[in-house]
Amino acid sequence: MYRSRAYRYDNEGVVLVLTVLLVLAVIVLTSTVTFCLSGAFIVAMFLLSAILIRSHHQSLMRSAHRVDHHRTPELAGLVARCGLKLQPGQVDVFLVNQKQINAYTFGVSSPKVLVLFTPLLKVMDAGELSFIIGHEMGHVALGHTWLNTIIGGMAGVPAPFGAAVLLYTAFRWWNRMCEFSADRAGLLACGDIHIAVSALVKLAAPEIRNQRDFERALAAIDAEDDLASNRVAEAFQSHPLLIRRIDALRAYARTAEYQRILAGMNSNVGGRIASVQPRFTVPVQTDSMPAREPEPELSPEERWPWLKPKDLP
Repeated sequence: MYRSRAYRYDNEGVVLVLTVLLVLAVIVLTSTVTFCLSGAFIVAMFLLSAILIRSHHQSLMRSAHRVDHHRTPELAGLVARCGLKLQPGQVDVFLVNQKQINAYTFGVSSPKVLVLFTPLLKVMDAGELSFIIGHEMGHVALGHTWLNTIIGGMAGVPAPFGAAVLLYTAFRWWNRMCEFSADRAGLLACGDIHIAVSALVKLAAPEIRNQRDFERALAAIDAEDDLASNRVAEAFQSHPLLIRRIDALRAYARTAEYQRILAGMNSNVGGRIASVQPRFTVPVQTDSMPAREPEPELSPEERWPWLKPKDLP
């Protein structure tokens, strides 16, 4: 099986090292008492996180729908395909019936857990879901799930207010680098820049129904970084502005590295390229990519026959 982690965002490792060094510098520059407390605090936070993770996993086992080939065959097929391509290790996937359009991963030991909220299945088509699943599997494959627990504890060490703010922003900086890396994993999973961008746009504008809605939503996203307040607020957020993520993916999709890794990952599934086509045409430079007609729009029930109100808790 082909396995690569070369899609990691260029600056992710550098920012991680800088964050750790910053934490150590804050500890060293504070008093001996704070030094001792800092070590105990980090260990305590890690143990607490492990306990909470285990409790959350057990709660999901009781209340959520586990994705499997018996109950959710089409979704299980997408999960299996993404897993074959990205090789993230053992991952349990659950469906949670909440109103948010969201997905996340957690876990320190195996298996890691991937949680999908059911509204995603009504908003995203199969290709877009592959991007979402691949994005979350990228977090697992690159070690973000367990590193987030450790680095988060380190960034929260007892420190003066100014140092605490600095540690928090450094931690968030690393979080944003992780998102760029995971987006690349999502792109490799779905194999199409149009599909990847469409999925990201739908996270912000799930109500889009046609090409005009899509272009209007993309234009609004494109304008987000025009405001200085948005750029300042980004420094304290775990996710980059959507337009930055879209631009970064567009640039990565044009690289030889992407094509090389994609070919290797496609070989894990027999060299077959995903047959799903984007429903919306993303206005990007695609000189080497022929235009394709979008598939007819299907209702959620037609795309996911098993997704009916009586089947949900």
